[in-house]
Amino acid sequence: MIKAVLFDLDGTFADTAPDLAAALNQVLTEENLPALPFEKIRPVVSHGGIALIKLGFNLDEHHSDFERLRLRLLDIYKKNISTLTTVFDGINELLDSLEAKNIAWGIVTNKPAWLTDPLMQEMGYTHRAATIVSGDTTKERKPHPEPLFFACRAINCSPEECLYIGDAERDIVAGKAAGMRTLTALFGYIEENDRPETWGADAMIKHPGEIEVFLS
Repeated sequence: MIKAVLFDLDGTFADTAPDLAAALNQVLTEENLPALPFEKIRPVVSHGGIALIKLGFNLDEHHSDFERLRLRLLDIYKKNISTLTTVFDGINELLDSLEAKNIAWGIVTNKPAWLTDPLMQEMGYTHRAATIVSGDTTKERKPHPEPLFFACRAINCSPEECLYIGDAERDIVAGKAAGMRTLTALFGYIEENDRPETWGADAMIKHPGEIEVFLS
């Protein structure tokens, strides 16, 4: 039996792409460059600020302007972190069902705590989550399994009793390395060249409502 369900944050639990896209386009506008269409930004969101600046400005990380632009992006995003962000359709119903069954749930994300914590707080989920593990909570980040082991210790359950859901290959790699059952969230931020069928998850889902099938 599954005793805990863990979610990646961006692209699995919450649809953060609208706020991140708005932040990137504001930086582009400030730099006198044209905004990008949302459809081009959305698949890149899971990979964070570095990937977004690379997308928007076509710059290498070592470029003299790169860090300035990345910090500006993150500053804009933090000030508007939940303006357009919502949880994905079906998540609230799933959480209600998990809680009714006394199945713990939590977040394991590579997003740093200074962004994760205010987002979860503003969305109203901080006190409901059994654990929130950010990208800087442990020494390692996904695809290393350490953040998932940390979550297990916090919830007091074994990895074999956990189900981890994510929308990126690193999520599935981390979950499998931890010994958890894994699901790929196809409703998340899958890039055009991604091949989720090769990631090795136990299953791929198109809607959060499908998760309940895998709890027994």
